[in-house]
Amino acid sequence: MSHIRHFDHVGITVADLDAVTAFFVALGLDVDGRTFVEGDFIDTVIGMPGSRTEIVMLRPPGGGTCVELSSFVRPDPVPGSPTAMANELGLRSVAFEVDDVQAAVDLAAAEGFGLVGGIGEYEGSWRMAYVRGPEGIIVALAERIG
Repeated sequence: MSHIRHFDHVGITVADLDAVTAFFVALGLDVDGRTFVEGDFIDTVIGMPGSRTEIVMLRPPGGGTCVELSSFVRPDPVPGSPTAMANELGLRSVAFEVDDVQAAVDLAAAEGFGLVGGIGEYEGSWRMAYVRGPEGIIVALAERIG
């Protein structure tokens, strides 16, 4: 028996909520909501008394799993490694299937965000690229081909 019903969201803690939100919106996600969270609930869940965070929920067109962006007001955010590579332990990327990987890479480049490596092809079925977005977030863009 599985205790999991469905995959709801991936949470990413950021410093500049507006910039990171704009990046994901430019890629095609829609803002599903924005709010502040504080009080007993969040203090209990994250184990940090007195916390306050602003959250933006982003959803792909047509629904599906969300990306939750969170920016802490308190306690102060702790910097991560903005140049982390794929082999560094921890959550390294969030992936999206796109219609045209080159167009998505070009859009990210127009916003000032470049490739981590290059655009690769896997066994004639996928084209994929890693783009490093704001605050070092790696976004995998994958196009189904063949």
